[in-house]
Amino acid sequence: MEEMEEELKCPVCGSFYREPIILPCSHNLCQACARNILVQTPESESPQSRRASGSGVSDYDYLDLDKMSLYSEADSGYGSYGGFASAPTTPCQKSPNGVRVFPPAMPPPATHLSPALAPVPRNSCITCPQCHRSLILDDRGLRGFPKNRVLEGVIDRYQQSKAAALKCQLCEKAPKEATVMCEQCDVFYCDPCRLRCHPPRGPLAKHRLVPPAQGRVSRRLSPRKVSTCTDHELENHSMYCVQCKMPVCYQCLEEGKHSSHEVKALGAMWKLHKSQLSQALNGLSDRAKEAKEFLVQLRTMVQQIQENSVEFEACLVAQCDALIDALNRRKAQLLARVNKEHEHKLKVVRDQISHCTVKLRQTTGLMEYCLEVIKENDPSGFLQISDALIRRVHLTEDQWGKGTLTPRMTTDFDLSLDNSPLLQSIHQLDFVQMKVQPRNCDALHFQNTKASSPVPATPILQLEECCTHNNSATLSWKQPPLSTVPAEGYILELDDGNGGQFREVYVGKETMCTVDGLHFNSTYNARIKAFNKTGVSQYSKTLVLQTSEVDIKKLLAVAWFAFDPGSAHSDIIFSNDNLTVTCSSYDDRVVLGKTGFSKGVHYWELTVDRYDNHPDPAFGVARIDVMKDVMLGKDDKAWAITEGGITKGATIGVLLDLNRKTLTFFINDEQQGPIAFENVEGMFFPAVSLNRNVQVTLHTGLPVPDFYSSRASIA
Repeated sequence: MEEMEEELKCPVCGSFYREPIILPCSHNLCQACARNILVQTPESESPQSRRASGSGVSDYDYLDLDKMSLYSEADSGYGSYGGFASAPTTPCQKSPNGVRVFPPAMPPPATHLSPALAPVPRNSCITCPQCHRSLILDDRGLRGFPKNRVLEGVIDRYQQSKAAALKCQLCEKAPKEATVMCEQCDVFYCDPCRLRCHPPRGPLAKHRLVPPAQGRVSRRLSPRKVSTCTDHELENHSMYCVQCKMPVCYQCLEEGKHSSHEVKALGAMWKLHKSQLSQALNGLSDRAKEAKEFLVQLRTMVQQIQENSVEFEACLVAQCDALIDALNRRKAQLLARVNKEHEHKLKVVRDQISHCTVKLRQTTGLMEYCLEVIKENDPSGFLQISDALIRRVHLTEDQWGKGTLTPRMTTDFDLSLDNSPLLQSIHQLDFVQMKVQPRNCDALHFQNTKASSPVPATPILQLEECCTHNNSATLSWKQPPLSTVPAEGYILELDDGNGGQFREVYVGKETMCTVDGLHFNSTYNARIKAFNKTGVSQYSKTLVLQTSEVDIKKLLAVAWFAFDPGSAHSDIIFSNDNLTVTCSSYDDRVVLGKTGFSKGVHYWELTVDRYDNHPDPAFGVARIDVMKDVMLGKDDKAWAITEGGITKGATIGVLLDLNRKTLTFFINDEQQGPIAFENVEGMFFPAVSLNRNVQVTLHTGLPVPDFYSSRASIA
């Protein structure tokens, strides 16, 4: 009912209709409001002058809108009679409903009559405040408009349902609460309006005044007034003119303009129009029901948009952070390469400085010695050594001429970082327009603006080719058979073996990868995804991998491994399935084992196959980034033994106990001291440094010496 309230309010005063009348345009006005917006027209525009000139065609003459412009196109708020210089302009006001209305040019004269009976100025014009259609009133004035009794009844029922206080019907501005009701006038009055418009004298003295509540009851119980004909005020409506679409009386049919029109019975047309209105309301009701459901859908969409926006922003931040993390990791890798190049250049130059300094000292000593020999005056003694000195001087001179005075290393870094493709890709980073956006972070994809192909399909792990060996894992994958989108590469991720976060261990085009240096007796989770210029695919199913187990009772592990050609110095020579190594250089070079250890107890042995000219091989362990062109143990990345009974045929045993964080060495099954190194923590690889005078063979998969196993079990 509250939504209907706007339909029951006058567009001029903004209050409920009081004695509403129906304009020819079908809009309604209060009688008092209709009188307030009357405007007097020039004599030449009156209905009488029009009928005298033969131009009148109806009782209500609509003004020529070309001559009378009530609203300027700029909506300035003023209206004027166009074409009549003497006609004053009247300011336009707005009603409480926001409708523009024209106030009267002069205040209405005080009267004790009702607004309908009060005289109307001659040649008056009224403009509908809703459709702005203007018409000139005839001699009947406002009495020529039919009263809307149905609207009055609806308002009365609505006010009763609201149980609102009855208001005065004659207050011009804010209606006051009514104090009495006149049963004869059927009007509610406040005290000021009763004294002004309904004085207790003359004919009005015989009217009966009752309290408003009693008047409401009596109005409701009294029979509703029957509408009378506007042309014949004493006649009730009895028929309905089909052509004019209005009720008429019998005099209108006999004498008036409806005599030749088709008419029907008023009751039959009443039932017919009620049926038509009911049918129209059924359709409108369906539309209203759909509109309510649509509003519910829109409100749900508002909530979903807010939730999706938060989730979308979180995904965007996460992906951008992932790009930043990947860039930082790559930055660290590139810096490591630069530092490695830096250390290598310094090592080469410092070695050349040391070698040149020693040779220069030897040359200077030889020169000083030769000068002293020249000072001797004994010919026979001089000739005994002169030939040998001359040969030594020529030999030394020849040694200086073999590129000794040429730097072995340049000061420039032959590294150039090409970042232009990456910068271009960052500038072209954009969203992929998805037809359906699933609610997860994978719905957020980036693409280059030039790319238009979709992301590749999710790779499939080939379980029959995936395996583990010692602390290494090999994984193999492929694209789905029906995949039509090519992949430019793959990203393999493993966790830390303890259910932690995944990390990238391989990025490339290959479909097989071996990951070394894992923990023994650990469970790893692996997954793979594909990528191209458009974006990345979904992750594959997670594969669980188990590395080699350890002896739980002794906490000892047995591992089989060989030397690693991939990380060794280029001068190292491999044979015997990478179990035997030697070197092509006189300088010491480092080679690492292929398996790294981070926990458990591990033992391996090395036999010396060749040992010439008393070289200084070193045996021990090292980190993956140990220097490969110096003797093992010269930097802080290696722990090694370099002397003590090492000859051809000797066997060197290395015992790495990461549970106790110790490193122990054995030569020919005899322990070399109690413990060589303590506080050994991290990831370590078996390591050897040697030159061309040494050849060693690696033996793995060996048990820990019995005496140490017993000691470990006791401890």
